[in-house]
Parts: sequence; C-alpha cells; structure tokens
Amino acid sequence: MALKIYLAGPEVFLPNAREMLDRKAAMARSAGFVPLSPDDVEIEKKGDLAEVALAIGAADEAMMLEADAIIANLTPWRGVSADAGTVYELGFMCALGKIVYAYTNVAASHFERVRAHYGEDGLADGPGMWRGPDGLRFEDFGMMDNLMLQGGVERRGGKVVIGNAAPDALYTDTTAFAKCLSLLARPDER
Repeated sequence: MALKIYLAGPEVFLPNAREMLDRKAAMARSAGFVPLSPDDVEIEKKGDLAEVALAIGAADEAMMLEADAIIANLTPWRGVSADAGTVYELGFMCALGKIVYAYTNVAASHFERVRAHYGEDGLADGPGMWRGPDGLRFEDFGMMDNLMLQGGVERRGGKVVIGNAAPDALYTDTTAFAKCLSLLARPDER
C-alpha cells in the first residue's frame, strides 16, 4: 500500500501556491506516494477569522493523523528560521511516531544565518556559543536550523536534505524535495 505523505511548508503563502502545491503533489504521485496537501481541504469560510483559522488547523491535523509520513520544507521563511506552522507540523508528526523527512533550499547553517543577521556584532561566549548584541545566546551545532528540528528528524531515522537553491528560487526549487521522495521510496535506506 502506498504511503500517504503530508506535504508541509510555506508554499501555501506563495503567489503561485496552487501551482507549487500541485507540482509537489504530482511529484509525490510519480514516486508512488499519496500526497496530502494542506491546501487541498475545503474550509467553510463562515464565522470570524479566528474560527476560520481554527478550522484550518483542525483540517491540517486531521490530514496529519491520516498520513504515514511528512516531508517538511524547512527553508527559512520571513527570517533566519523555518516557517512556524511547518515547525509545528513536523513536531506533531514526530510526536505521533510517523516517518519524518525534511529539506531546506538554503545551504548555510542556522548558525551562519543568525551570525549574518547580527553582522559583525555577534560575540563568542564560550566553545560553540555566541551572543548577539541583544545579549541573546545562539549556538553553533552546524545544523540547518534549530537542533530540535534536525535532531527530531534524524533521531527517528529520517533524513534532512540540504539544498542550495538560487535566491530567486528558494520556494520553487524542488530538487531537495525530489531527493526526499527518492529516499522515502527506498524503505531499506530509511
């Protein structure tokens, strides 16, 4: 029976969201999987905005409960780290004991991105630890994002694929996503 894969990521916010979601779903189907995409559920848009938001969240959680696996796009979104909703979805799936894979289209580590954010003002504060000009610590574990994200995937036997897309294709380049599909298609390598 084909694995049902929940496709998580910030693509739902793109101007060409439907095109991107359809492209990723078609790629998943071509690899022999059943894609579950957050934007595929019809949500009744009645009530106030908070009620609509809660309905969207409930529908997404229902899809994740149905899914066997997740591929989470952890490409930095609106800052130095992954989209908060995608992070929630990845954690949800980890907690459920599902198969978890992730990717990013940015090769720079989380540390490198935070360091660039602070500019030359980041100060060493002990081995592997730094402090920004705001006094907040940040660590250098060489991971693609917060240690809980990459660690959560890898501790469960999943893989994090690190891509290096062009800046104008950060959310449209599907090379790293395709690699995740390829890895998932080989159960003996999971």
